[in-house]
Amino acid sequence: MAKKSRVRADAAGDNPRRPCPCGSGRRYKACHGAGDDVIVTRPFEGLAAECDLVAMREFLPSATAPLPLRDTGGRTVTVATVLPGASAALVRPDGEILLGMQVQTRSGDLSSDLARALNWALTSEPGTALPVVGPGLGADPTRLQDVLDADAALDLTLHTDFGWWVSEADAARPSPEVVATLERANSVIVPTEAVAADGVRAAYWVDTGSKAHLRWVRPESEERLLAALARLHARGELGLGEDTRYAGAFRAHGLLVPVWDLDRDQHAKEWIGPVAAFAARLDAALAEDSPLTDAQRRARDALAGKQVTLR
Repeated sequence: MAKKSRVRADAAGDNPRRPCPCGSGRRYKACHGAGDDVIVTRPFEGLAAECDLVAMREFLPSATAPLPLRDTGGRTVTVATVLPGASAALVRPDGEILLGMQVQTRSGDLSSDLARALNWALTSEPGTALPVVGPGLGADPTRLQDVLDADAALDLTLHTDFGWWVSEADAARPSPEVVATLERANSVIVPTEAVAADGVRAAYWVDTGSKAHLRWVRPESEERLLAALARLHARGELGLGEDTRYAGAFRAHGLLVPVWDLDRDQHAKEWIGPVAAFAARLDAALAEDSPLTDAQRRARDALAGKQVTLR
């Protein structure tokens, strides 16, 4: 099993009022600072699906993918960005299992929480849902790394709405409550498309209404990626083309997600070429192993100042 990147909660820092590094959104003293739980800072490490799982957890609005399990016992298991009621898991009437990524965390290891939700679903009746992964599920040590095909990437589908929430049996005659719920959920979806360039994975065009961005989840360590970006910045090669700007990066579950501001007048597909060209430049910069020059170190320090930790 892959090594877990983790920190002991009582050693994570000295300020009890800071946000808890588990990503719950609560203050440290009211979350993992209250005990000795272990916070896994990179919960999906070792999985080929890591970058897409991070994207589904943090910023993709409506997306699903078959979960590449080693053994499903004949069951269909789908991982999704968010489920009705922000449930951790649900079992459809036909037995299909859906796991939610955008859920409230109850431990310091998101990988373990997802595996526990999966275990609940595999033993639950059709038509039931799990609101949260709570203490009542026990302390099962199983993690996603124990049950997933580590070499399989996600075959991810982005949806323009949440119509997939409704099963085929209910789609013909949805109740007024279901219709109202879907309308509310659909109204807040931010247009998002994958930038499917050669050699590019987990790069997404996002239109927030006032700006368009490229958000790209990268699998490299922060130190290695930052050095490569600094080399490109020092050469004036950090942009994606005219009317683009490197806006910075955010940290999410142990990975960096660089962000560029884009021209809103251009469609997502128009960025395939520029992103592919940048990917080639980045790969070359990642392969360099010479020490950074003074200019590159200054560029690295400037880029580091544009990074934030999500939540």
